[in-house]
Amino acid sequence: MKHPKGIVDSHISSAGEDSASEKFDDENYPAYNIGTAAQMLGATPGFLRSLDEAKLLSPHRSEGGHRRYSRYQLRIASRVRDLLDDGMALEAACRIVLLEDELADARSRNSDLQKAIDHREKADGKAPDNKV
Repeated sequence: MKHPKGIVDSHISSAGEDSASEKFDDENYPAYNIGTAAQMLGATPGFLRSLDEAKLLSPHRSEGGHRRYSRYQLRIASRVRDLLDDGMALEAACRIVLLEDELADARSRNSDLQKAIDHREKADGKAPDNKV
């Protein structure tokens, strides 16, 4: 889940609400501890902590206080890692990733709205405008 300030947050539902298969399919389920997440990214746990400190990611915390990351958050972290490897500063990389994410969300909303308009126009007997 993304907060208005751009922090990519992880969510977890109440115990027992989701079946195991739903958790496997949920890209926001915080399934990975910091060590596993860092290994998957080819990074260090310190890199993931720096994204938390930079307010880009806000991982779920286990009952013991350990950071847990979702697949969605790892994709965000991977993109930041790529930008850092290309010589970008952390703050700039985080801003770019947030803007890319916001643009993708806006494009998706625009597409959904255009489909709704086209559907409504078709139901009203008008030809769709096909403008986005």
